[in-house]
Amino acid sequence: MNIRKFVTPEIIFGQGALSQIGESAARSGASKVFVVTDRGVMEAGWVDQALHYLRAAGLDFEIFSDITSNPKDFEVAEGVSHYLRSGCDALVVVGGGSPADTAKAIAMLATNGGTLRDFEGINKIHLPLPPMVIAPTTAGTGSEVSQFAIIVDHQRRLKMSIISKSLIPDIAIIDPELLTTKSPRLAAATGMDALSHAIESYVSLAATPLTDIHALNAIRLIFGYLHRCVFHRQDLEANTHMAMASLNAGIAFSNAILGAGHAMTHQVDGLLDTHHGETNAMLLPHVMEFNLPACRAKYEEIARAMGPEVLAAGPPETLAERAINAVRQLACDIRLGRNLSAVGLQAESLRTLSRNALNDACLVTNPRHADLVDIQRIFEKAF
Repeated sequence: MNIRKFVTPEIIFGQGALSQIGESAARSGASKVFVVTDRGVMEAGWVDQALHYLRAAGLDFEIFSDITSNPKDFEVAEGVSHYLRSGCDALVVVGGGSPADTAKAIAMLATNGGTLRDFEGINKIHLPLPPMVIAPTTAGTGSEVSQFAIIVDHQRRLKMSIISKSLIPDIAIIDPELLTTKSPRLAAATGMDALSHAIESYVSLAATPLTDIHALNAIRLIFGYLHRCVFHRQDLEANTHMAMASLNAGIAFSNAILGAGHAMTHQVDGLLDTHHGETNAMLLPHVMEFNLPACRAKYEEIARAMGPEVLAAGPPETLAERAINAVRQLACDIRLGRNLSAVGLQAESLRTLSRNALNDACLVTNPRHADLVDIQRIFEKAF
């Protein structure tokens, strides 16, 4: 077995974990923290709770909340200016993937200088970042434990993948109670995002036994609890298991990277500003079909992790195909079973999106080689 590095932040998990955010930030050496969030999270009341705990720990703070879904490069630039003016020495995130990725990019540029494009790709950060503490309010992105920051380049209309272990936060605070204010649609979309992380990391060329454990457990939990989590939003048991699924999937893909699915969804999201999880729900079954010849045995293990209903649905020789069908059916069951044309994608954009996907770092670890023609065919099937 090749030697691989496996990295995670300190993790605090459980109901009421948000109460640890002040002590955690203080323990990181902070005196004034830059709180990154968005308007929706503020309206839900979670930021006020976090500020209470920050004050109790004797910390001053500055709030930055000018962030949209699929964070943009100009939003990061505004955040960097705000951070440098504020006199803060650490970052605290209360929010989903957009605030988390924005905070990572702010921390990176505030200490390393340059522009976001300078860091696009893998391992281009050279100077250490200020401490970061992240408390997610969604169960899907895994950004609170990952080495990824995904930011939209508004001029090129694509998502930049910035990958570096320097981006892994110091402390992840995962409180399932924070998930109860999500809408059913957001719960569905983020759940499918977590599923795509788990499946793509499990079949990744960089997967290891350590990442496989996390990926398979995420799949098991998502098929056991996502439907409940979507349609019974106050079900704390379902939310807790989905928080764990997102955490497992985040640890898996942070260390094993991803594949063609994310290389492609980044392009669609950057062009149309669609929700990342919804785009994953549209593309994941088609990417799985393309990758099937290269990883049939792993798809069979995925099917076993999905549970007894998938196992009982046909003869053993169709187990891998049943895994793909189960993903497609789950997306439909939680009302995400649309195609790309339904969200406004035009056929004439497919060639450009395919070319851009070839340059995405996530494609490197896809289990089956994909060229321009392959990528475009997958897009066409999902169209």
